[in-house]
Amino acid sequence: MDYQKVTIQITPFQEWLRDILNAQLAEIGFDSFVETEEGFEAFIPAASFSEENLNAVLADFSGDFSFKVKSEFIADQNWNEEWEKNYFKPLVIGGECMIRAPFHTEYPEAKYEIIIEPNMAFGTGNHETTATIIESILQNDLSGKTILDMGCGTGILSILASMKGAKQITAIDIDNWSYEGTLENAQLNNIGNIEIKLGDASILGTDTFDLIFANIHKNVLLNDMEAYYSVLNMGGTLILSGFYKEDIPDIKRKAESLGMVDAGFVEKNNWVAHSFTK
Repeated sequence: MDYQKVTIQITPFQEWLRDILNAQLAEIGFDSFVETEEGFEAFIPAASFSEENLNAVLADFSGDFSFKVKSEFIADQNWNEEWEKNYFKPLVIGGECMIRAPFHTEYPEAKYEIIIEPNMAFGTGNHETTATIIESILQNDLSGKTILDMGCGTGILSILASMKGAKQITAIDIDNWSYEGTLENAQLNNIGNIEIKLGDASILGTDTFDLIFANIHKNVLLNDMEAYYSVLNMGGTLILSGFYKEDIPDIKRKAESLGMVDAGFVEKNNWVAHSFTK
């Protein structure tokens, strides 16, 4: 798949505005973001790119901010090279989990080493939403548990769950890049207990789970939370991420309406991972 890379420089730069723009651009089809010192880079399938839609998002803030925008076409075969040269560096999360690409030759040692082949799938640990769930996984005993990873991206959370002793993991994503990437990354890490499916919450069947991760946009979480609840075992935990601290009341209201109990949240740069128990 060909992608369009859009580089946006914000003047005067504000981190909160970068986060808001990332969220709003995600609503119009952008699916990967890389932070820069003065803004960010955003990626969208070339066939879905609309300069008019992009300008409409930026126009809402043009009274107080100015934007320098550069758009660049990236052919399918060039994406891994772009990541290798510019973006994906070895990363340690929680002092225990080190994430690297196959091409990295120098990296720190850690208790858990995850190899991720970079592609357009979301989830190299660099984004706050992925990092906060990884920290939650590291802090919990997953031995013998069944796991559902909704919006699995690269499969990074599923892979770590397996390394932490989970019995069986089901990983689901609506994006074909993510489906193929999770298959590849599971093989790279010699993980054999992840069942990978292409689709959304509508394909959930009768299997039930002790722990569910859902790192997706707020509106999807609100729409699909009832489906997650229906396949969560009693006493199980649902960890939701992909939204901001100011979105907590909406997320909490929906979860509690289903009968779930607030188990607290972790915040990182205004991004939240919120846990609920059944």
